[in-house]
This record gives sequence, structure tokens and C-alpha cells, in this order.
Amino acid sequence: MEFRNRTAVVTGAASGIGFGLAEAAAERGMSVVLADVEAEALARAESAIAARGVRTLAVVTDVSSAASVDALADRAFSAFGEVGLLCNNAGVSVGVTQRIWELDRRDWEWLMGVNVWGLIHGLQAFLPRMMKQASPAHILNTASAAALIAGPVLGPYKASKHAVLSISETLFHDLQSVDSPIGVSVFCPDVVATRLRQADRNRPAHLRPAQAAPASAAEAAFSSEQQQARGLAPRAAAEVAFQGIESGRFYLFTDPWALGAARERLEDFEAGRPRPTALRDASPPANVR
Repeated sequence: MEFRNRTAVVTGAASGIGFGLAEAAAERGMSVVLADVEAEALARAESAIAARGVRTLAVVTDVSSAASVDALADRAFSAFGEVGLLCNNAGVSVGVTQRIWELDRRDWEWLMGVNVWGLIHGLQAFLPRMMKQASPAHILNTASAAALIAGPVLGPYKASKHAVLSISETLFHDLQSVDSPIGVSVFCPDVVATRLRQADRNRPAHLRPAQAAPASAAEAAFSSEQQQARGLAPRAAAEVAFQGIESGRFYLFTDPWALGAARERLEDFEAGRPRPTALRDASPPANVR
């Protein structure tokens, strides 16, 4: 599709991959609606994107709230009349090394609220209006390489990203079945230099565990600083996503490692059981996005 003179809506746009997507959209001549729950960072991001000479709109948005995302859609369509690209990108994570039974119920509620319900709210608020537009449009859903892997730890995060992948695949087929001009892509980046490991800064008080577990040595080893040091730059990751959309791809990866992980899972399916995976083998590639 042609991006120039269209409007992009990006959730989680104040930092990380979201800000990279906003930059890539602006460079292609799009108006940009930036949505994020972090108000001060969002204001800085809006100023940076506006400085590129494109129309911008910043809307403080909690994607886990249907009403908040509905309000975002109202603001976007009111200001620009149409949405050519919807980037359902906002995402959070919890501890890298905690096992399923070590996680608090509120860990699950927070991740599912943002990572899964955030996507659902975005589709429900925007897609019906986008389908009524005369011009083609596209939806980009940010999953993760974690959507393709199995192994220990990162239970809520992997579960949420598997859901994003499945919803995206179903959406693709549903739109194809009605000959819709709206395209879909699912973005599955490997390690990107973001502040995902510091997502707790935006965690609502009522979804914080009563007693947070102290960080283990393994947890410290996969710190945000390490992710920043060895991750792909967010702008470079965003460029991979845009180039994938431009070339008509559905599955978008920043690293072929993800495809290898998917092949290993297929081998496990054929073998009838998952292969044993040590924590030291599973955690580094899983500390994604």
C-alpha cells in the first residue's frame, strides 16, 4: 500500500519499537497518531515526530481499557478522517526467570490486559471504521519471537504473544474470506534494545503483587542493561516491519533464529513431546522485544 499522505496510529509509541514505528511512518510522509500510557514520554515523542514536518496527535491511552482505546479511535478519525495503518504495538513483560507457579495472579492479569486485550481493543475500536474506508489499509500487530518458542519461564509473556500470533493469523484469513482490502502483518522481533524489562514503571498499583520477589542472580543477568547492549536498535526493527509490509509479507522477523525455533517446535510435535530445555538455553533468546 501507499503510505504517503495516510495516517498511522501507533500504540506504545512513546519509546522502543513503538517510537521506531512512528519515526518510520513519518519518514514515509504519514501523519502519526501516537498513543501511550506514559504521558511525559509521549509528549517528548510527539515533539520529536512533529519536528520531522508531519502532522501529529498524541493521545494518552491505556490499551487495557476498551473505553480508552475507543477514545483514541474517536480522536484519530476526528482529526484525520481515516487510518491507513494501525500498529497494535503496546506490550509489557514481567520477570524473565520466574516459573509458572512463582508468578502472582496479578502478573497474568497485567500482561494479558495489555498484550492481548490491548490488541483486541485496538481491533474492535478501529477495524470496523477502517473497513468502511474507500482506500486500502493495513494492520501491524507486534508479537515477538517468543510467540514461536517453547521452554521454561516467561510463561505469561509467551502465552500472550502466542495469542497475538494466533489472533493475527485468524484476522488475516477472516479478512481474506470477505475480499477486504485491509492487509495484516504480525511482527515477531528477536532482542530489541527497548525498556521492556522496565515495563513495571507503568504497572497500575492494583496489579502489583503484594510482595514482589527479590531478583535472582539469573534475573539480574538478563537485565534491561544487557538487553539494551545486545539488542537491535528500535528504529532498525521498525524498518524491518515497514519493509515487510511494503513487500506484502505477513510474518515479519528481525532474525532467522525465530524460524529455527519454529522448526524445532514442529520436530517436537512429530516426536510427541517437548525436548528438555535448560533455563540457560531458553532465557537469552526469550528475552525479546
